[in-house]
Amino acid sequence: MGAIHLEEIHKLFDEVHVIKGVDLEIEEGEFIVFVGPSGCGKSTMLRLISGLEETTSGRVVINGKDVTALGASERGLAMVFQSYALYPHMTVRENMGFGLKMAGRAKPEIDAEVEKAADVLQLGPLLDRKPKEMSGGQRQRVAIGRAIVRDPAAFLFDEPLSNLDAALRVQMRIEIARLHKRLNKTMVYVTHDQIEAMTLADRIVVFDSGHIQQQGAPLELYQNPSNLFVATFIGSPKMNVMPCRQSEEPGAASLMNGAAVSAQAESYSGKAAATFGARPEHIHVTAPREGDVAGEVGVVEQLGGDTFLYIDVPEVETITVRTPGISMVREGERVGLKFDPAQSHLFDADGAAVTQRS
Repeated sequence: MGAIHLEEIHKLFDEVHVIKGVDLEIEEGEFIVFVGPSGCGKSTMLRLISGLEETTSGRVVINGKDVTALGASERGLAMVFQSYALYPHMTVRENMGFGLKMAGRAKPEIDAEVEKAADVLQLGPLLDRKPKEMSGGQRQRVAIGRAIVRDPAAFLFDEPLSNLDAALRVQMRIEIARLHKRLNKTMVYVTHDQIEAMTLADRIVVFDSGHIQQQGAPLELYQNPSNLFVATFIGSPKMNVMPCRQSEEPGAASLMNGAAVSAQAESYSGKAAATFGARPEHIHVTAPREGDVAGEVGVVEQLGGDTFLYIDVPEVETITVRTPGISMVREGERVGLKFDPAQSHLFDADGAAVTQRS
């Protein structure tokens, strides 16, 4: 069991209001990822769930039990931190079993639980090594193993991969995804990494300034952001946003240089559009006269699998375009840009989405 219910959670540090009335239901076995900019409250929210911070008001309910007044050790959760926090003088086996030892469990029972967790994490050959003899990825697996042996109701991860290099982050991300499938346990994961959020989550919860801005499946947030903040935060490179004026027809607008643009959707809010948005991968490079707008290529980034073009459009802004493979476009070249109406977005003066897709 690992269902978590958060009800009207507030957290103040002195006069600073960090979490502002958060309500959230986390289902048993779900993989939830909290994302948001630094200082948005995502790590504080995780610590409130774990019991490492006290709530100012509101309720934390785990498996139907109100645990708001209980300490971290009484909530039946396991937390994995950014820092591995392993005891350097202990072996992997001793590190993984230390919590059970402190809980007074018998040695044969501890050994059995450690062996089982080591098998899941492929740590068997490393059980007699000490942390200094291991790579960063191996050490993080030991930290996860230490959590597994406790058989918690849910796992809480606080940016566990941020200390690893790029290659190890990819490897560990895959291992955590596989671990979730094997254990079928509730996992709540905090990250600022777009790829981690999009690839790991059953559901992403986007925080900003202590509020939940939007929650949903990764592709739902990518394809149908509810506001300008989510639109520009989810996706890498981020969505291009351009000031615009509402035209007479729903879904139609004009950019500040007079170019006509549109965003097709199932329905519209009825509010006037003030911002037009298009993701880099939904903009097509054309001949200058064939595009919705035209501009000069300022920078070309060839990445092999993709090419990023940064195009300066007069009276608009620099627009980022993502093209597959190796592009033949060169810096200084003049090109046209055509926006895909079926993938474009409009937002009102308050930043709320004008376009709504199912």
